Amino acid sequence: MAEIAIEVAFALPEKQRIISLRVPLVTTAREAVALADLPSHFPELPADTFNDADLGLFGKRLREPGTHRLRAGDRVEVYRGLIIDPKAARLARAGTRR
Repeated sequence: MAEIAIEVAFALPEKQRIISLRVPLVTTAREAVALADLPSHFPELPADTFNDADLGLFGKRLREPGTHRLRAGDRVEVYRGLIIDPKAARLARAGTRR
């Protein structure tokens, strides 16, 4: 079966990793994340952190990462959940500047 080259990216504020992989042509975004073995690169996080995380390609969120088939050169990005709503953070910053 034909293989394609892709990347899987994940970042914490203090640590980032981009893992290059060669995967079968029929690989989905969710399967690529599993193949990247991110828990071994981020042992400080619970292993199930990556199971249901939102995924995207080059900054665009995937609606159905479990069925989205990858193409050569794709970079799958694993997104972390927000700690605070961006609007609430902006209001808090605006309140402290006054």
